[in-house]
Amino acid sequence: MTASTKAPNWGSLRKLFWPIHRNEYRKFIPMLLIYSLIVFNYSILKAAKDALLITAPGSGANAIPYIKVWAIFPMALLSTLIFTRLSNKYSRDQVFNIMMVGFLGFFFLFGFILYPMREILHPHVLADQLQHHLPEGLHGLIAIFRNWTFTMFYVMCELWGTIIMTVLFWGFANEVTSVNEAKRFYAILGVGANLGTIFAARVGIFLSGEYLFSRFSFGSDRWEQSLMLTTTMILIAGLTAMWLYRKLSTNVQHREAFAEPGPQSNEPEVIKMGLRKNFAYLAKSKYLLCIAVIVITYNLCLNMIEVVWKDQVHQIYHYAADYNIYMNKVLGYIGILSTIFAVFICGQVIRRFGWTKSAYLTPIVMLLTGGCFFMLTIFREIGFIGSISALLGTTPIILATFFGSMQNCFARASKFTFFDVTKEMAFIPLSKECKLKGKAAIDGVGSRLGKSGGSLVYQCLLIFFGTISLSTPYVAGIFLFVIVAWLLAVKSLGKQFNELSASKEKLTIPDKKESPRLKENPALS
Repeated sequence: MTASTKAPNWGSLRKLFWPIHRNEYRKFIPMLLIYSLIVFNYSILKAAKDALLITAPGSGANAIPYIKVWAIFPMALLSTLIFTRLSNKYSRDQVFNIMMVGFLGFFFLFGFILYPMREILHPHVLADQLQHHLPEGLHGLIAIFRNWTFTMFYVMCELWGTIIMTVLFWGFANEVTSVNEAKRFYAILGVGANLGTIFAARVGIFLSGEYLFSRFSFGSDRWEQSLMLTTTMILIAGLTAMWLYRKLSTNVQHREAFAEPGPQSNEPEVIKMGLRKNFAYLAKSKYLLCIAVIVITYNLCLNMIEVVWKDQVHQIYHYAADYNIYMNKVLGYIGILSTIFAVFICGQVIRRFGWTKSAYLTPIVMLLTGGCFFMLTIFREIGFIGSISALLGTTPIILATFFGSMQNCFARASKFTFFDVTKEMAFIPLSKECKLKGKAAIDGVGSRLGKSGGSLVYQCLLIFFGTISLSTPYVAGIFLFVIVAWLLAVKSLGKQFNELSASKEKLTIPDKKESPRLKENPALS
């Protein structure tokens, strides 16, 4: 029996805050630092991309549904294909480095070359002509064409969260972590991510503020300076994460150096497959389909709420730097709330109540907070809400925006803790091949399918109604329907996960030529 499997003689505080064995430090601490740096970049990019695109000339929140369908979704397919091909040809460490260099190289190019040349590169005259002749509902599509370099930046920021954070990091973490370790590791990894978010928020506010620009100014304006400094921080964090990843791989000698002994060491060789076969994997397994439904429905719900909320924020903050500061403030509160959830709630709930009840929390939080936000938004013009706004010394739009920000904080905090932890735990009882191929399809494309699905709904509504405000009541009805589908998928997956964990089997997706012992458990198919 190894040290990690013995009953630990820990006090109550140690069990709560740091349930990590000393012999696990060489694996866990580098993982914690790498994840924190990746999330730092994700958070600071998240605020910057919205501020850049939504406040751009001729643009607004109505551009988001179009960019997610016509730019992000195709690029998600392409990036997943590239990841699959690289995984079939190179080692895990080489794939990590190649993808990181590609992303960091683009951010350097944008921050120091493309953005300063934006007025030369953007086709404003042609876009103005198109906007004059096309319906109002298509103005968002014209905006992503008009500001095409901003569109590229927005896409790469989105893909950072999908490819670098979700597919590469969590794919690595799931490969080297057992179910028992995950119950102790993942909640603390969530704390590291939250600290990265809080730090990113403070950095974003400082870099976009008047104080720094008044004392140390360069570039054409405050926002251009902020983008250059933000790019520099992203490069530093990304290169540091690459260095730590290399040290981790060198110290622990990949998975074999710290894998727990057991059946998984006797797994068959990985079958190399392309993108089409990744999707075929999902169609063959009820288990993977349930994970895909959970990922898709989460992104559908979040996308439906965020477009309305960001449109309201834009009505209050028109300048990019000010918009960025506000979004970073929201990110800071998300990080604080997520830390509270992760430290005091998440790990304890998972260990005490199990996977299924923990996975239910995120859709329930989304339902309650999202329902309140839509109610305030749809009925903000009625006298009752107007009276409350006057009593509080504000306006209905500011009140609705505040509740939208609060909704985003609670939804994101539950996502970064309960949703991410339970989703990643669901991959652990899979064979190595299922983890790699199924995760690439679900996280690389499934999340984009959810966001693109929500964006397609918005596009149809915008064509009919012209504005986001007029479309909101219909979005709210679709939102409730998607929440119900999410809850049903959690119920089904929870039953399958518990059966697999209890049997200590590894779920595999069989090919017709594979031996009978590799077939999926019939009870889960």
